Amino acid sequence: MNASVIFIILLVLMLTGMPISISLGLTVLSFLFMFSEVPLESVALKLFTGIEKFEIMAIPFFILAGNFLTHGGVAKRMIRFATDMIGHWYGGLGLAGVMACALFAAVSGSSPATVVAIGSILLPAMVKAGFPKRFGAGVITTSGALGILIPPSIVMVMYSVATNTSVGALFMAGVIPGIALACTLGGVTWYRARKFNYPRMPKADFAARLKSFRESMWGLLLIIIVMGGIYSGLFTPTEAAAMSAVYAFVVAVFVYKDMALKDVPRVLLNSANMSAMLLYIITNAVLFSFIMTNENIPQALADWMLGNGLGMIAFLLACNVILLLAGNFMEPSSIVLIFAPILFPVALKLGIDPVHFGIIMVVNMEVGMCHPPVGLNLYVASGITKMGITELTVAVWPWLLSMLVFMMVVTYWPGLSIWLPTRLGMM
Repeated sequence: MNASVIFIILLVLMLTGMPISISLGLTVLSFLFMFSEVPLESVALKLFTGIEKFEIMAIPFFILAGNFLTHGGVAKRMIRFATDMIGHWYGGLGLAGVMACALFAAVSGSSPATVVAIGSILLPAMVKAGFPKRFGAGVITTSGALGILIPPSIVMVMYSVATNTSVGALFMAGVIPGIALACTLGGVTWYRARKFNYPRMPKADFAARLKSFRESMWGLLLIIIVMGGIYSGLFTPTEAAAMSAVYAFVVAVFVYKDMALKDVPRVLLNSANMSAMLLYIITNAVLFSFIMTNENIPQALADWMLGNGLGMIAFLLACNVILLLAGNFMEPSSIVLIFAPILFPVALKLGIDPVHFGIIMVVNMEVGMCHPPVGLNLYVASGITKMGITELTVAVWPWLLSMLVFMMVVTYWPGLSIWLPTRLGMM
């Protein structure tokens, strides 16, 4: 009964068009005052202890680093490097787009930022080179989703906060699936380009490739700093986030000089606004999780599933359906913070590895970001391409279909996610 009341209140508030963060907060307050006898002192204590986590500090730092890189000319240098490397293959500019998105994702940690940074530069170039607009839109919209799977990922930090799973292990677990998904999207791009005989770029010589590599090297070094520092134990993921923010500032302002010092306050303000929004969602989600646990809703769900003989396969399939549906009207951070506290205890009872389950959730959210009717990447790409959501949906379907197949592979093949962190001794 209490579970249905909580979700009815939340659904009604969300259907009014209220932001998810405020909907969560009002749901919790309404339930506390009208349907629960939980002492407010314990709620206040839980709120304080719930957000007093060192990992949460990584979120504003990664956002700041991503904003410096987005405004600091790193994207255009990565596109040039990717184009020089694989532009001469079938669909060369499209493949360069996938590669550039994968590289930029590894330094920004954000999917919308990746779509904007790469798409705004590459899409006009693809149309000018003779590619259909739909083809370019399909490539960038789906490849931009790599931003939350290839580490560092803000969504993975959110999952870590919600479930107390190691951020470092999650980052390492995302490496192989991230590369595999980039290759999958690249394969679809190459196949369609070859099938429809789309243009190919002239093959760049060694000197041009070396030049573009040197120009993009400062951005690429950030990947080594973050991942190498975490793996070597030089610093924690949170410290790596702080290092990446300082490094991104130095590269954007003093190395590439694409950003003037007078532009820094604007970037800081944008980052602060975004961080405040996410931290507000986290605080409300912590209370929501407290209410769910206090009402024994995850435990009741686990007992019901086990009592009815529903095992791991059925549970993971149900998770995929639930998360895909949630992706139709919520952004990834909200999905993690609402559903992880409910589904995570059930996954543990069924013997599913916490890190593997985290990667499953992230891949589901990647698909949701490109999934109609309200996938976040669709809206971002719509703003760049000036295409309607219906037209964009038609454009992305070949890549979206491959992402759905990839999602099922990740779901039922745990080794793809946990092999690397296990070999590195992080699990």
